[in-house]
This record gives sequence, C-alpha cells and structure tokens, in this order.
Amino acid sequence: MTLQALLHGEPMAQRRAIAKAITLLESTRADHRAQGDALLTALLPHTGRAFRLGISGVPGVGKSTFIEALGLYLINKGHRVAVLTVDPSSTVSGGSILGDKTRMEKLSVHERAYIRPSPSSGTLGGVAEKTREAMLVCEAAGYDVVIVETVGVGQSETTVSGMTDMFVLMQLPNSGDDLQAIKKGVMELADLVVINKADIDPDAATRARAQITSSLRLLGLQGHPEHAHHNEAVWHPQVIQLSALLGRGVDAFWVEVSRFRELQTANGQLNARRQQQARSWMWERIDAGLKQRFRAHPLVRAALDDTTQRVLAGTLPASTAARQLLDLFD
Repeated sequence: MTLQALLHGEPMAQRRAIAKAITLLESTRADHRAQGDALLTALLPHTGRAFRLGISGVPGVGKSTFIEALGLYLINKGHRVAVLTVDPSSTVSGGSILGDKTRMEKLSVHERAYIRPSPSSGTLGGVAEKTREAMLVCEAAGYDVVIVETVGVGQSETTVSGMTDMFVLMQLPNSGDDLQAIKKGVMELADLVVINKADIDPDAATRARAQITSSLRLLGLQGHPEHAHHNEAVWHPQVIQLSALLGRGVDAFWVEVSRFRELQTANGQLNARRQQQARSWMWERIDAGLKQRFRAHPLVRAALDDTTQRVLAGTLPASTAARQLLDLFD
C-alpha cells in the first residue's frame, strides 16, 4: 500500500507515504531494515531521473532562505522540489531542533514541494545516515529536483558532494582573506560557489568573488583534470553573487546549474559520477554493517567491557586492544 501510494497516490496520500517510507528507512530495528531494503529495491526502477543538488555553507550564510527562494522559482517553472535538510544533533542530549521548515514558510506548505528535516545523529560530513535513501524515495515519488541542505559545519563538510550531481558552496562577503579562500577541503570540491547577501556590502562581495575565482583556478591547475581550465569540454567551477532574501540572482544561479547539467550529461561525467557514488555508498554501508556485527559478536561482547577498562586504566594500549577484539571477531 505504501509503495503504490508513494508512486501513484493523490498528493496528500503520497506525502504521507513518503514520510512513512523515510521513517522506515531511518529505523534501526532489524525487521524495519529488511522492509526498508525491500522497499528500496522496488523503488529503484523509478529513480534516477531527478537532478540532485547539494548545498553547503557555514551557519548563517542563508542556506534555508536561498533554498526557499530557489524552490519557489523552480516550482513556477513547472518543477517539483524535494528538500532534505540535516540538523546537527546535540552531543549532550542527542536531540535536534529540526526547525528548517520554519525558515521556509511558503515552500513548506506548497503542494509541489516536500521538505524533510532529519537529525545528523552523530554522522560526520554534514549529512544524515539515510540521506541517500531519502533522495531515492523522493525521486520515485516524482520530484525532479532534490536539494540536500547540510548542517553547515565548515571545511570538512564534504560528504554531500559524494551523493549529489552538483555541489554548491555558499559563502559570505568578508568571510576570509586570500589564504582562507585557497584552503583545500570543501572549496576544491565545489562545482559552484555562491556569495550570498551580496546586497549588504556589494564591494566586499565583488572582492570575495575575485578572490574565490582566483583560488578555484589555482586548485584546478593542481591535479584535477575534471576542473582543468584548458579543457573546454568539462565544467569549470564558477562563482556568482546573489541576494536570497531579495530574490536577486536566483535565475542566474539556475542558468549555471542548467549549463552544468547539460555539459556533464554530454561528456558522460554525470553518469560516471553517479556510478562512483553508488560504489561508495555500497562500501559505506558495508563498513557500517561490519561495525554493527562486530559489536553484536558474542565473543566481542563478552570481552569488550574488560578490554575497555584495561585501556582506560592504562594497562593495555588501545591499538593492541583493537587487534585482540578483531581477532575474536575473526
């Protein structure tokens, strides 16, 4: 019933089915995981036709405001937009606010949009553990643009680039000097850099655009053939300015996204990127599954507490303890 409602249901029934499907996939219960695997397998033939857009940036850069402006713009152009937002989970209480919908008041109530906030739950890289699965659910439901908004944690927030077709990094004017602009990590993975809030200080935004453009060219000359500026058959990362609050520059942003999609489709990079992402996703789930099975192994469980106490007491090196436990798992 959930599958049919998700694929062919009326709008309200479909929204409920999407929510139930994502909740099922996020569950840690063994029976729910088996049901989730079966559901994903059934949905897979109906996925792959949407464009996946990852948006990252520091807290306060205006990601939610920009996504609402972009979503409403795309809906007016005939698209259906799904937004998957990730909220940081507290390291103290474990909870998340999940308040992104309050920042997208108009988009969250639109019948052609779907917004799903999820907690990061300790997952590193700025995304939630089941973000990839949630993307497939939204694609199967007919949303042709899927936007992933990361938690906004800084330069190590790179996981989203490994699950989307295009990675957009949002920056602020006056966010750093020339050296800050060429720091590697999240910057060298960006396909498009957006300088938001350009209306507040146009001169600073112009300087930031020049600095980042220069930095991207420098990074492109250092071992990144897909970014090499002498090759006109591939995409070169661009830098644009806009004001999400005023709605200025959203159309120019989508022009760049459309140009990226056309070029990457024509040269085969879009398909190759998705294949690489599927391989990485498989190995990521294998790593996570092995960790779960390791903790559940009877011999490991029996020895874990004593071994941990010896490590804490300083009588057993942590590396030795790890090898001993792994030997028990074998």
